[in-house]
Amino acid sequence: MRICQNPNCSNPFNAAENKFCVSCGQNTFGELLRNRYVVLRLLGEGGFSRTYAAEDVDRLNAPCVIKQFLPQIQGTGARIKAAQLFKEEAFRLYELGENHIQIPRLLAFFEQGASLYLVQEFIEGETLYQEVQKQAFTEAKIQYFLQDLLPVLDFIHSRNIIHRDIKPENIIRRASDDKLVLIDFGGAKQVTQTSLARQATAIYTIGYAPNEQMAGYPCNASDLYALGVTCIRLLTQCLPVQDTCGNLQDPLYDPMGGQWLWRELLKKRGVRISDRLGKILDKLLKNLAKERYQSAAEVLQDLNARDLSQADSNPVTNFSSSVKISEDKLYSSKNISNSVPPPLEIFKFNVVTVDAGGREIKRLQSQAKQYREEINNSVSLEMVAIPDGTFMMGSKEYEGDPGERPQHSVTIQSFFMSKYPITQAQWKAVAALPIVKKPLNPNPSKFRGMSRPVENVSWAEVQEFCTRLAHKTGKKYRLPSESEWEYACRAGTTTPFHFGETITTDLANCSGADTYAFEPKGKQRKETTPVGSFEVANAFGLFDMHGLVWEWCADPWHKNYDGAPADNSVWELGGDEHRRVLRGGSWSFSPVLCRSASRSWNEADGGVRVCGFRVALSDF
Repeated sequence: MRICQNPNCSNPFNAAENKFCVSCGQNTFGELLRNRYVVLRLLGEGGFSRTYAAEDVDRLNAPCVIKQFLPQIQGTGARIKAAQLFKEEAFRLYELGENHIQIPRLLAFFEQGASLYLVQEFIEGETLYQEVQKQAFTEAKIQYFLQDLLPVLDFIHSRNIIHRDIKPENIIRRASDDKLVLIDFGGAKQVTQTSLARQATAIYTIGYAPNEQMAGYPCNASDLYALGVTCIRLLTQCLPVQDTCGNLQDPLYDPMGGQWLWRELLKKRGVRISDRLGKILDKLLKNLAKERYQSAAEVLQDLNARDLSQADSNPVTNFSSSVKISEDKLYSSKNISNSVPPPLEIFKFNVVTVDAGGREIKRLQSQAKQYREEINNSVSLEMVAIPDGTFMMGSKEYEGDPGERPQHSVTIQSFFMSKYPITQAQWKAVAALPIVKKPLNPNPSKFRGMSRPVENVSWAEVQEFCTRLAHKTGKKYRLPSESEWEYACRAGTTTPFHFGETITTDLANCSGADTYAFEPKGKQRKETTPVGSFEVANAFGLFDMHGLVWEWCADPWHKNYDGAPADNSVWELGGDEHRRVLRGGSWSFSPVLCRSASRSWNEADGGVRVCGFRVALSDF
């Protein structure tokens, strides 16, 4: 592509074979824009701008995207307004992209000739529009889509910015990590107290915008409506250009009745959607803004709650999950013993998200439910309610090693898990209980401290611990299965760590001599620390899931996930019963071994004595 150097040229980009500029007729061609950008090809064109793929020669020909202000409108006032919107897009990108890894970063903004130019980060990957043309999304894929994108919307809304153009074309699945990236902030609007009541320029895409936005009064709920429309279009493959899905008898929307017909379409195709997701989509698609969700955090809470009908009317929310579980649901089971279910109590905690550089980008308060198990007069055990759900277990191709693959879908039934790794105080209290099969050393740990985790116990000894605790309480305490452990660790996230793209030694006790992404090196503690000492949990309310101490799981070792079960059962068949699974990493291991999907093993009776554990419970 050749670039016209005429400063008054309205569109300097020309095909390489052109001898004269198609816009101004001159032949003053140069090779670079602003003496550093090589324009490669046209990516798209809208009413205000054209977008080009380009390379930045000052950054070793790194790919980038150049957006040229080129309004196809008449009138000085309209052009000034359009230019102002273009500048505002640059400001939005600068503010947002620097603080969130799922929004493109602004690289440059300048004026040359008669045009304004915006240079932004190039996101390699396919848009969801391209994806859905190949295959309709499943319910599981929609849930992952919502869990990945809703925190981005929560972030921009917290900055008082409304995107105003949520649709599959503006969401890219980044090839490097499968994260969803929200693009095209050309229509984004900064909201202030004075602007709420003032009619705005009506910017929207037909088929995605709600009534209030088309009337010029967008709000956060407008973006959530567009998100809901995006979901049903991904489920049905019905896009605005083909609203009848190729069949005039099966429209997606009834304009006369003001009703979406996505349920009827899916039913005809034999596709079933769970009541939980159906209720969420219905609420996103309410005609009246006041009847919709008012925040992305509210949607996430319902998405991760076990039963929508049990959701708290005034919850403390966070970006990923706020566990709201019916006590009746939790205590219902096919195998309930005669033990009396304990009362649940709500506890609050902080959830932190970091970017690939280890920088904290979000800290929010959330809440979950737990019960306390009294072991003796001075020692208790806090058991956190983990909701049921479906997740992708294991690592993607670019992450981890072959033993963490193939990545596969697993459905988990609700259960309880100890809030922290079992402490030395808890171990000592149970070791004092009557022997069932074998004696227990009451003080096995190398790093002493009653609030520190026990870190020097074998899998066989842990089985004795669970059996004694079960006899004492009448509850069926056990080790978690490997799938339960990873599900509980991820807590609805899909990143390598529940904190995000990496971890730091400010958040977890792991080796600070190594790094995972772009974070700086950290502390080398060379010993365990008291449980919960970092004062941050994942979205389920579990502490110290990354680092601190390797944690035993119930499963025998399998070298990979070929043939793994699709539920939370222990994978007994074909495993090496003499070696048992370990999860979570420890104080002396690098961050890469502390990931949610990282797995290892140890001899069940003996082996390297660096292991601790948590207990789980399904049935009473």
